[in-house]
Amino acid sequence: MAEPPSLSSPLPAKDNKLLKGIFAVTGIISTLVIYGVLQEKIMRVPYGPHKEYFRYSLFLVFCNRISTSAVSAGVLLVSKKFLDPVAPLYKYCVVSVSNILTTTCQYEALKYVSFPVQTLAKCAKMIPVMLWGSIIMQKKYYIKDYALAFLVTVGCSIFILFPAAGDISPYSRGRESTVWGVSLMIGYLGFDGFTSTFQDKLFKGYDMDIHNQIFYTTLCSCMLSFTGLILQGNLLMAIDFVSRHHDCFFDIILLSTVATVSQFFISYTIRTFGALTFATIMTTRQLVSILLSCVWFAHPLSWEQCIGAVIVFGSLYGKSFLRERPRTSPSNPQENGASSPLKANP
Repeated sequence: MAEPPSLSSPLPAKDNKLLKGIFAVTGIISTLVIYGVLQEKIMRVPYGPHKEYFRYSLFLVFCNRISTSAVSAGVLLVSKKFLDPVAPLYKYCVVSVSNILTTTCQYEALKYVSFPVQTLAKCAKMIPVMLWGSIIMQKKYYIKDYALAFLVTVGCSIFILFPAAGDISPYSRGRESTVWGVSLMIGYLGFDGFTSTFQDKLFKGYDMDIHNQIFYTTLCSCMLSFTGLILQGNLLMAIDFVSRHHDCFFDIILLSTVATVSQFFISYTIRTFGALTFATIMTTRQLVSILLSCVWFAHPLSWEQCIGAVIVFGSLYGKSFLRERPRTSPSNPQENGASSPLKANP
């Protein structure tokens, strides 16, 4: 009779890969969904008996960047890597300024459009990424990439232009789908596309560790956002708000923590499974975020919006599952989808 396998024997490669996949999917979706819910709660739900709204989006940027900068510095020190900048400092600052504008537009847009509208609109980031890639990196894309971008844009446009009649959400501030809100989302997409493209250029132009770039860009972001808060006169007002509303303070702490932790899962997933799998997970995360927001914050969806969402997610999933695989070795999954414009930032 054969002996039972030892409890200390390693898991088969297939089971080990499955466990890693479950770990990656659970980590990304849970952290980024929590991040999205907290982001909407802070910017759209009033605090305290007097129903005060938190209005200092730059303060959220400042808190998030402090947390990420501290963790990236700790990783560099623990791994005994140099803290010296690899690229000229002004190039880190370019990424930092663009990233601050991206995040600020994202938070400010929540004052004017609902979270489901904002989340679905993020799917259209392929268009600015392709435009900036053509300008900065001289990249060329296939007709199918442009066709996918067009379908996603059509779906997003339908979702934004046909909101549900009678949004009965108790947290709605009566400014849904305004021109200003859509303009902020366009600004978000443009700045976000530039940020990811310029980061890609830095990685390819310099022998740069990912934590080195994160540390210097977030450090610049800390200084710039702090300066912006001082110039606006909002720093003391934001501190006063969180000191009076302790639940808002804990929401911001949790938001910054989740934003930092999510970066670990994103890096782990791309390194282990490749960019194509990561893009599919991010698409699933956006769908889960929209559904959760509709339930949690009582956002009704019109039938036109449902059609728009089906067009967007159907196109993205179709791209992921029907894409022709590059002719590479199966043992090198990181190369799959590496040049796709689906590469995303949370």
